[in-house]
Order: sequence, then structure tokens, then C-alpha cells
Amino acid sequence: MKDIRLMKGNEAIAEGVIRAGCDGYFGYPITPQSEVLEYLMANNPEERTGMVVLQAESEIASIHMVYGGAAAGKRVMTSSSSPGISLMQEGISFMAGTELPCLLLNVVRGGPGLGTIQPSQSDYFQAVKGGGHGDYKMIVLAPASVQEMYDFAKLGFELAFKHRIQVMVLSDGAIGQMMEKVELDDQLPRLTDAEIVKKYPWATTGKTPDRPRNIITSLDLNPVKQEIINQNLQKKFRHIEQTEVRFERFMCDDAEYLFVAYGSSARVCQKAVLLGRAKGLKVGLLRPITLFPFPVDELARLAKQVKGMQAIEMSAGQMVEDVRLSVNGVVPVEHYGRLGGIIPAPDEVLHVLEQNFIHSKKEKQYEPATY
Repeated sequence: MKDIRLMKGNEAIAEGVIRAGCDGYFGYPITPQSEVLEYLMANNPEERTGMVVLQAESEIASIHMVYGGAAAGKRVMTSSSSPGISLMQEGISFMAGTELPCLLLNVVRGGPGLGTIQPSQSDYFQAVKGGGHGDYKMIVLAPASVQEMYDFAKLGFELAFKHRIQVMVLSDGAIGQMMEKVELDDQLPRLTDAEIVKKYPWATTGKTPDRPRNIITSLDLNPVKQEIINQNLQKKFRHIEQTEVRFERFMCDDAEYLFVAYGSSARVCQKAVLLGRAKGLKVGLLRPITLFPFPVDELARLAKQVKGMQAIEMSAGQMVEDVRLSVNGVVPVEHYGRLGGIIPAPDEVLHVLEQNFIHSKKEKQYEPATY
């Protein structure tokens, strides 16, 4: 019998990491992701699986606890929301330099600054371009449902250890707080220290007489060696770009106009596509699931088919830059975004697409409601 529950997105990913064999969670509460820590505390996974759950004294402390756990080859994660992720950037960059795997969750809220606790997508640059210092990338997964919040816990750990990289689940306040049906998997076992040593020889866990202690650091004062380290990282990122691209197509086969959106915006655009089709408009949706690696080749292919692309984001325009780079001027790309935690409506984004590509530009442009 399947285990099906009604859960919030934040609860779903918390249950997901338990069932994915997570060894430790270290975090700090911040709206709108506090339910992750609350769910883990309430469900006491230490008794269920031996997983450690700890509320750190700050976001800075929590990411460095993740650093230590990852260095020991453990499946560890943290979660936060936009300002908290900003505080973690130094630790994330250190982990990038040492190639330590971990799972990170950002339930994005509006900014800049403290902003609002309402949903936003304005942390795209921070996640995809590498918000910390140095030339590094993370794999970035963008869920569009509560089920994907759960699924990306297991997938995130798999990708993190496969490539020795940090994986960020870039959600938002709407998906973190909404409730949907979730189908749960069976519990995966946690690895023992002996299994970690055998499977991950780079880990510091399990010192033996014939195995010298590992020291994991990103510091190397020799510029020649540091360049080689960086070149190897770039090779890894290029390999990930070739092997780990994920996206969803919705009514794209005969589309003449294309929405490009992720997360909550993609849910809005899916409804907008149905509204457009009901009016006889051949509209489709390309939803990037991995924001890094971005579906460059698929967008370039669709650019040869459609007459225009409309990027929809809950931001001033961040993902749209990658869309434009992907199509390389073959087809016009327009952007429409709502700011401050406002989610656009399906008829709103369809109207914008019609104004940009179908009706005369002389017509009055859509004016969103004021509050």
C-alpha cells in the first residue's frame, strides 16, 4: 500500500531527507521555511534513523556544521530563506573549493534586505551564478510542486555525491507553504562509517593505521596548483552541463509562442497555456527543472520553431538573461516579472504575451493591479 499524505512543501522535503538516509540537518529558523526545522524536530528522526537534527546559533554556524559533516562523508543539509542563504555564502564557497557534497534548500522570499515573507524568485543569480566568492557552480533544482520538494531530497543527495558538489533546491514561499498530496518512498538506510570509508575514500571518517588522516581544505598558496584546481572544477561543471540537464515541456510540439518559467511561475504559465489554447493560440511552456545546468540546447532548438519567447519570473529579470543567451538572437525574448512577493495571474501573463507578440505594439500595455 502506497504511503500518501497531505503535506506542505517544507514538510515534504523534511520527510524526504529523512527517507533519503540523511545523517544530519543543521539550520536556523526563518520565514517562510521554518517548518523544515519544526517538522524534523517534531518527528524525531534520531529515533527513526539515527539522523541528527540541530538548531544552530546562526546561519553562519549551521553552514559550517554542514561543512564538517560533509567532510566526514555524511549526508548533511541545511535550509533557510533568502537573507539566511546570504549569510551562508562564505561556507558554501569553502565547500565548493573542497568539493564537498551537501544539500541546501532556499525557500525564497522577496527582497532585497529583509523585504517580505511572501514568495519571490529574486535569488536566481545568487544560486545559479554562485553567490559566494570564486569561480564555482552548484547544481540548482527548481521544484514546481510539493511532490517535487519531496523527490528532490533524494535526487539532490544522489547528484551531490555523484559529482562531489553542492546541490541547492531553489523553492519559494508559495511552494514551501502550499499543501498537496505527496507519495512517499520507502526508507533508505544510512551508511555506516566503514561503508563511507569504502565508498568515499576522500572522507575524513574512519581513520585506520594504514590510512593517514585526511585534511580537507580549499587553501593552496601556490597559484599554479590553485589554477589546476580551478581548471578541474570547470571541467566538472562542463560535464554536468552535458549530463544532468532536466526540463519539462508542456504543449511545445506545435507551439508558435513559448513561455519560459520555473517554480511557481511555471504553474501560472501552465494555466496560461491552457487559456491561450482555448482562444486558438498555439502557446507552449518550457519549464527548466535544473537552473544549473540550464536547458540551453532545448531552448536553442525551440528558438528555430517559435516566433517569440516570454520569460515569466517573480523578479525584475534574472533567468531571462540565460534564456536570451540560449537563443542567441534567433527569436525575440521578452520578460515580465512581478516584484515584492506578488504572484502574477494566468490571464495576466497571457495578456502580456499577446501584447508583445500577437497584437499591435500601439495598443495599451497591460497594467497590473495596484495595492
